[in-house]
Amino acid sequence: MADQKQPSADQEAESQDGNGLGWFRRMKEGITTKTAEKKEIPEGNWYKCHSCKTVIASQEHEQNLWVCPNCDHHERIGSVQYFSLLFDGGKFRELQAKMTSANPLEFKDTKDYEDRLKSSMAKTGLKDAIRTGVGEVGGRQMVISSMDFSFIGGSMGSVVGEKIARAIDYAIKNGLPYVCVTKSGGARMMEAGLSLMQMAKTSARLSLLSKAGLPYICILTDPTTGGVTASYAMLGDLHIAEPNALIGFAGPRVVKETIGKDLPTGFQKSEFLLEHGFVDRIVHRKDLRSELSSLIGMLTD
Repeated sequence: MADQKQPSADQEAESQDGNGLGWFRRMKEGITTKTAEKKEIPEGNWYKCHSCKTVIASQEHEQNLWVCPNCDHHERIGSVQYFSLLFDGGKFRELQAKMTSANPLEFKDTKDYEDRLKSSMAKTGLKDAIRTGVGEVGGRQMVISSMDFSFIGGSMGSVVGEKIARAIDYAIKNGLPYVCVTKSGGARMMEAGLSLMQMAKTSARLSLLSKAGLPYICILTDPTTGGVTASYAMLGDLHIAEPNALIGFAGPRVVKETIGKDLPTGFQKSEFLLEHGFVDRIVHRKDLRSELSSLIGMLTD
């Protein structure tokens, strides 16, 4: 049998060019891309949906108000984003902007409470887990407080309770409606009993707001749990919820382990609460401003 002639390296590379070895030919012919000419994609330019895992450009996600265009998942956002989409033109005046927590109990777990506060402030650029602004929504002036889950899980400490109380005082003094956007893991354990006292404080202030004949609307977002749910989050004249938000006192896992039974489908989600009368309306984030303006108009005009 005659010896078969083996293909040269160039011929082999050429024959496999369509199979992913085109780089070999490029190297032989000196066709290269300089490092300086390579297009690098900066980190943070893409968003992966936590629900359906769809990947989209971060800019597109932001333009869609941080809602997944594929599955409609409402990503958690903070006071900066809520104020920008609720207040007309994103314009507002912030109240009690510099208020911060102290550590009267000298609490320490894995780190001193003071160090935890400083770390959270540096990481988030916030002073605590809530901010309050005064501005117009659909041409109607109102006071809005918005919680920030990024600051120690949106936990309710003395500052959160005090800022809500002062926001309500301002609303009463100026005859304005009050709105609160809730997003919290509950009371702040580092302040122990002091954090629990905020439940009574905020509830009492809301009673004064009601006596003044001024409306209170609560916007429930994911998650709203613990002592926040057990106080001001469920004391509104109207309760609006974002789609599929977790709303409850204890989480579903804790409830299931406590009662020893399987929970209904969608338990503690916005849609479940709407069906059982705990929520008045579920509103898509893109409709929040117009809906809020319309509801305030019905309650005040």
